[in-house]
Amino acid sequence: MAIIKPFKALRPQPQLAKQVASLPYDVLNSAEAKKEAQGNHSSFLHITKSEIDLPDTIDVHDAAVYEQAKENLAAFIQRDILFRESKECYYIYQLIMNGRSQTGLVCVSSVDDYENGIIKKHEFTRPEKEQDRINHIKIAGAQTGNVFLAYRDNPSVDELINQWKKNKSAVYDFTADDGIQHTIWIVNDNTVSDQITGLFATEIPFTYIADGHHRAASAAKVRKALGTSAIEGADYFLTTLFPSNQLHIMDYNRLVKDLNGLTPKSLVKELGRQFKVELISKEAYRPESPHTFGLYMDQNWYKLTAKEGTFTTDPIGILDVTILQNNVLDKLLGIKDQRTDKRIDFVGGIRGLGELERRVDSGEMAAAFSIYPVTIGQLFDIADSGNVMPPKSTWFEPKLRDGLLTHLIYE
Repeated sequence: MAIIKPFKALRPQPQLAKQVASLPYDVLNSAEAKKEAQGNHSSFLHITKSEIDLPDTIDVHDAAVYEQAKENLAAFIQRDILFRESKECYYIYQLIMNGRSQTGLVCVSSVDDYENGIIKKHEFTRPEKEQDRINHIKIAGAQTGNVFLAYRDNPSVDELINQWKKNKSAVYDFTADDGIQHTIWIVNDNTVSDQITGLFATEIPFTYIADGHHRAASAAKVRKALGTSAIEGADYFLTTLFPSNQLHIMDYNRLVKDLNGLTPKSLVKELGRQFKVELISKEAYRPESPHTFGLYMDQNWYKLTAKEGTFTTDPIGILDVTILQNNVLDKLLGIKDQRTDKRIDFVGGIRGLGELERRVDSGEMAAAFSIYPVTIGQLFDIADSGNVMPPKSTWFEPKLRDGLLTHLIYE
């Protein structure tokens, strides 16, 4: 069963919450972060992307970057932008995007659960990305990035959270510049906190990483690196848990730089062996059901429908990202490994199909593929089977903001 606990969050003064809150560190590059934080000395990007306060020539993985993060975090506390909660609390975090609401529980989850498979994974991690977060956590002494966990729906947990939201006032409530509303309540009643802890300990057998595999892996490796000197704070890591029925997975689309020697006409012919191919003309095609795909090239859209025999029914084989990889990217375009091949790029569904068209029409890319989103049920099935998804399979929106709730591993 899942081990979670309340914690003493480091958080912003209420009047500064909107200024502090920043997009996750891994959705912005250094130049974008610098622009985003320009003129805002309270932006949490000064901590998560601290290279923005150093010369542009410095490597983002230089030790000076992590020392700058530590220095900036201390300065935020000294300037009273951030303060530490006086007691351990749970936090309820509601996000509203385009009228759609989802509510999660912010807590710390057990590193033991991560290592013992109670927290289930569905992606491989990359050592260089892990090392970046390991350095950041160890030197800054804080887990600044939230790991997004999902769990199978539980009415008892829902009732506790909904009652608290109904009867208590929020400590933060603001709409960010991208139009997403962020609202947070503090659960500071010991009896209710104990009930929440007990429900997860007795009724939630597993939680699943939806987003944040590198942050979770890094937290575990920080504890291991600390060895016998590890303190209690390193035994847990910052997480927000959402019931599966509230989650929204968007499409994660593909762009390819060339057609591997094929012409558009010959590619369409070859695709016809594995797919039913229909010319949609100028109208962008967003797949409406599993096993259908959009193809954009030469200013035309095509609808591709997978034929029998192009996929299997096992948890990995049935995924549309797998069907595309096996039958098109690998077989026809020679792209063997999506994680390492420089001829492929990925565009999250939040950017829309117009972004696919723009990059193909510019000549930067030769073709684009739109894909039907992975479902939360498929994610659970894969994690339960011990398998991993192909890279860049899921895109979750809306994103949790960094800086609103931070977990300090050192007292």
